[in-house]
Amino acid sequence: METYESLLAAVSVEHGTPVIDPATGQAFAHAPRATLDDLEQAILAARAAQPEWAARTDEERRAALSAAADEVEASAEALAQLIAREQGKPLSGPGARFEVGAVVGWLRATIATPLEPEVVVDDGQAKATVYYRPIGLVGAIGPWNWPAMIATWQFAPALRMGNGVVMKPSEYTPLSVLATAHLVNRHLPEGLFTVLAGDRELGEAIGSHPAFGKVTFTGSARTGQAIMRASADNLTRLTLELGGNDPGIVLPDVDPKAIAEGLFWGAFINTGQTCAALKRLYVHEDVYDDVVQELAAIAGAMPMGPGTDEQNVLGPLTTEQQFGVVDRLVEDAKARGGRVVLGGDPDRDAAGWFYPATLIDGLDDDADLVREEQFGPALPILKYADVDDAIERANRGDAGLGASVWSSDPERAREVAARIQAGSVWINSHGTIHPMAPFGGVKGSGYGLEFGVEGLKAMGVPQVIHG
Repeated sequence: METYESLLAAVSVEHGTPVIDPATGQAFAHAPRATLDDLEQAILAARAAQPEWAARTDEERRAALSAAADEVEASAEALAQLIAREQGKPLSGPGARFEVGAVVGWLRATIATPLEPEVVVDDGQAKATVYYRPIGLVGAIGPWNWPAMIATWQFAPALRMGNGVVMKPSEYTPLSVLATAHLVNRHLPEGLFTVLAGDRELGEAIGSHPAFGKVTFTGSARTGQAIMRASADNLTRLTLELGGNDPGIVLPDVDPKAIAEGLFWGAFINTGQTCAALKRLYVHEDVYDDVVQELAAIAGAMPMGPGTDEQNVLGPLTTEQQFGVVDRLVEDAKARGGRVVLGGDPDRDAAGWFYPATLIDGLDDDADLVREEQFGPALPILKYADVDDAIERANRGDAGLGASVWSSDPERAREVAARIQAGSVWINSHGTIHPMAPFGGVKGSGYGLEFGVEGLKAMGVPQVIHG
């Protein structure tokens, strides 16, 4: 079992890239700075280790990953402390301890997911069976908002399917991913799974390197498009999760008080820094005032502060740049005549990048806060009178990751959900993912599926044997 101090010592260096505590704006450690030569060495090591790993039975690979899950669970508190310090999310609530629990949970769900050969033809004259073989090497590039959890979404199914993995975490949150790999690698062949902390150049090299038969990426649409272009000559398989601008539609039959907390967490989990968070809320005019009032009451009571303080459930924004994005969007909303219901008044001179939970109404759909993904704790609330109009407005834009419908009539909610252009639509909740339910976007939110059987298939190469 690792302590926070021992885990930090295992993954940090004396001189390297400063890692900033977003609650203070000051460096608390230094991460290794991998080079392109380090990438080549990691590829050589993974190539050497992968054939033996692929030759193991599925049961043997699952046993190794099960031991790795136990290893992470034994050091869960140390890893949670590191996430809270590095990324900023609080230990409590759906925060850093929740994220470590998801690392363990997704490892175990990946282990437990069955993937048997599928007989697709057997008519007495012909037989055809689909198998999924290892790809070889998988390159993975991760984000800074849920660094350890999303890294697990990438490496766990890749390893289960018999691949080697080389991963680059965000330069803002490298230590928690290095620490996760440090624990997991105690139960894997040497060189099979390597995490390299580095800058954008390193990520670009992974995206274009011919050694990788698959690249999986979570991040911005612009970077995803760059990976597509860079990988085109290699015909690399891709899974791209490129964020969203998720709408929620509140129907007139709701109980505003009953849905308020669900709306809050849908929008403000991880201080709004979640790809599939609720980012624009359309509320029917009959219940509009009551929904705004109840949501403001919940949001206003949530304590915000450093993630290492047990009482907080909202933390700082992870980067100064993201603070600037949210601040710009809110100030633009004010200039357009938006009414600040709550928040909107950050202390720009304070240590750390804290932006208060903010609700704004009175905006048109062409406001930047509505059109752009804010990726922070500022939610625009928009009134509608006709549900067809709300659906049309919800479907505007290039994003299509998630959406939600809120209603006391599940059948009516499902009818509305079916008309929304999004990879996932939730009813009376938002963003509550499950390891067995496929997850992925449409339109500008990318393509490819993660989780469950489909996620395993995405990390393999299908082979059909006839006979």
